Amino acid sequence: MSIFQIILLALFVLVIIVQINKYIVRRSLIHYTASEATDKIKSSRSTILLDVRTAQERKVAMIKGSLHIPLHEIKGRIGELEKFKDKEIICYCRTGNRSVTAASKLKKHGFNSANLLGGINSWKANGFK
Repeated sequence: MSIFQIILLALFVLVIIVQINKYIVRRSLIHYTASEATDKIKSSRSTILLDVRTAQERKVAMIKGSLHIPLHEIKGRIGELEKFKDKEIICYCRTGNRSVTAASKLKKHGFNSANLLGGINSWKANGFK
């Protein structure tokens, strides 16, 4: 086996491991549709929304009443969420990918976190404001 083949095989194995890890993380979270999240928020004061998009994205559209901490700032600003440890935090982004990462990070820090499937795009497509 040549060095090129060994490197290619190692990269392939690494990609497989990363994909398996993402699958396991995704399965360990609760995922709400826009309708389910809306019902949960309306029926419970113990649920909050966390927007993990950039400030520029938030200027374009946002879910009223949501908190905002961009994904890349979550680790450094986790203390701001401590007062919500007794609540469920539903994370959202544009399509639902970054919010899985955010919800996973929060879960690792002991928060009750979930993901909004389809993100704000799904929220708007369902007519919610």
